[in-house]
Amino acid sequence: MKNGGVGIKVMYMDEEHLFSVEQITAMLLTKLKETAENNLKKPVTDCVISVPSFFTDAERRSVLDAAQIVGLNCLRLMNDMTAGGKNFDAKLVEHFCAEFKTKYKLDAKSKIRALLRLYQECEKLKKLMSSNSTDLPLNIECFMNDKDVSGKMNRAQFEELCAELLQKIEVPLYSLLEQTQLKVEDVSAVEVVGGTTRIPAVKEKIAKFFGKDTSTTLNADEAVARGCALQCAILSPAFKVREFSVTDAVPFPISLVWSHDSEDAEGVHEVFSRNHAAPFSKVLTFLRSGPFELEAFYSDPQGVPYPEAKIGRFIVQNVSAQKDGEKSRVKVKVRVNTHGIFTISTASMVEKIPAEENEVSSVEADMECQNQRPSENPDAEKNSQQDNSEAGTQPQVQTGGRQTSQSPPSPELPSEENKTPDADKANEKKVDQPPEAKKPKIKVVNVELPIEANLVWQLGKDLLNMYIETEGKMIMQDKLEKERNDAKNAVEEYVYEVRDKLCGPYEKFICEQDHQNFLRLLTETENWLYEEGEDQAKQTYVDKLEELMKIGTPIKVRFQEAEERPKIFEELGQRLQHYAKMAADFRNNDEKYNHIDESEMKKVEKSVNEVMEWMNNIMNAQAKKSLDQDPVVRAQEIRAKIKELNNTCEPVVTQPKPKIESPKLERTPNGPSTDKKEEDLEGKNNFSAEPPHQNGECYPNEKSSINMDLD
Repeated sequence: MKNGGVGIKVMYMDEEHLFSVEQITAMLLTKLKETAENNLKKPVTDCVISVPSFFTDAERRSVLDAAQIVGLNCLRLMNDMTAGGKNFDAKLVEHFCAEFKTKYKLDAKSKIRALLRLYQECEKLKKLMSSNSTDLPLNIECFMNDKDVSGKMNRAQFEELCAELLQKIEVPLYSLLEQTQLKVEDVSAVEVVGGTTRIPAVKEKIAKFFGKDTSTTLNADEAVARGCALQCAILSPAFKVREFSVTDAVPFPISLVWSHDSEDAEGVHEVFSRNHAAPFSKVLTFLRSGPFELEAFYSDPQGVPYPEAKIGRFIVQNVSAQKDGEKSRVKVKVRVNTHGIFTISTASMVEKIPAEENEVSSVEADMECQNQRPSENPDAEKNSQQDNSEAGTQPQVQTGGRQTSQSPPSPELPSEENKTPDADKANEKKVDQPPEAKKPKIKVVNVELPIEANLVWQLGKDLLNMYIETEGKMIMQDKLEKERNDAKNAVEEYVYEVRDKLCGPYEKFICEQDHQNFLRLLTETENWLYEEGEDQAKQTYVDKLEELMKIGTPIKVRFQEAEERPKIFEELGQRLQHYAKMAADFRNNDEKYNHIDESEMKKVEKSVNEVMEWMNNIMNAQAKKSLDQDPVVRAQEIRAKIKELNNTCEPVVTQPKPKIESPKLERTPNGPSTDKKEEDLEGKNNFSAEPPHQNGECYPNEKSSINMDLD
């Protein structure tokens, strides 16, 4: 392609198009996005995408660009450690290509479609051989030139064919132990994931190496996808899940190179070693008097599966010397982010400026706080200035608040601590000496610096926007194409469905002549679909379907009405009997209905008689009609009659009986209300009752009284 990338030529909309790798990946992500949205019944924007662990910065940026083209917000790129099985599939494909060329004189590699079908069948055969050791067939119909091909293979032949690949399994296992500095005895359990781990020979090789059986408790095919889903749920605020800390590793060592201000020599420093924890940030400190350039590259180009070892050039701008002519201290933050991509995220310059008079007190307080604050790493603080010398030494590295010296201290430049006057010497002033002049207060300010990044591979903004626009147009075109295919499929489905029913349940509901004509039209439509109607506009299929439905819909309606009408008539008859019985009970003076007014009940009788007469007339008229004629009445009309009958009769027959009120009770001034008759009766019966006590008389009937002496 023009930008130096790899392009893929495809026929799209009957034209040849050249698509970049990012666009092809975006097409795959579009399909996955549609699948997820159809299952979740909601739009999808946030996602976590897995990539092979050996992907470099350029490849990871391409995946992020592809996600951006589709409109996905990639929260994280997860490293995929599963074993890929394409090499085993390729061995089978090579074997059967040679066999078919000899046996059938067919060159499968000459036609891409045939080769893809062979790959699919070989993958299926490989999976079957994992569980069967007997000879297994491979059959493909109409493979090429309308010829069917077949072959067979067993597990022993497959392992012999892939012996070279099986021997390579132990190489990464030895490398694994070497990098982790472990012995085989230190490994307590071995879990394998990935589709290829189902191959018995692969499991045997791994089990033999570690001296213990392999475990396959995880889903071999979906382990990565489920891990990505869990990570996405953790990163999303919409889900509450148990937090899992995921610490990844940098697959390839990364170094920085820079040039000095006054010398031709370059400084080199490995900022991230192989298998360094990620995501991770480090701070490098430089002494510079002007803008400078940093170049990031992979330290071991031979171990990187990418033709370019460089990552990018980063120019730190707006750097200037201090006002006193000294070089400025520039802090550069380098980071491997959550996507596994190296970047220089920020840069700041420490600038010393004179403080204003009104700021003197606050500056003094700040300086005292800084002097009293203990250093987390005193040794590193002592060597901080030397580590940033220009004599080819390494820069200072600050990681998580801790600073580590990467090279022996250089004695050329004194440290800042040495510039600070010693407190003891300051106190050794003689009495007869004149007082020293007051030194000006200094204010320290961190100034953010712009960084210009020139990456080895990164889609430009204009090109990315063009890809986004192109993808949007293709998505819209796919939507229109889907609607067109759906319209075509609707015609085809209608032809098959109605034709089957015309010879079954619909047969009685259409006359013989119309039956034959309709069958002929359906057959003609079917032939049209596979000939000139193969690739028509959506509206053409819509019109064709409407033409068929004008004939088929009345037949369908007659069938449905014949099925529903008897049930609805039966329901109407039951309601009529119900209300007629209630009216008869009213005439017989049934106490359940004696509270209903006679005029109201006459309305019920009138409605019942009218609806019953209507039903009898309709049923008699319908009985004279044949099944292939339109019905006299629709089920919907009968339901309306039932509703009308219920609305008239139900409020009358469900009137509640009036409540009988009990006699009112009178309430006495000092007690509960009692009935007057009850009071008179109690007065007569209780003639011997004691009279009420008078005030001051405690016991009026008591013969003896208590004498009390009063003073």
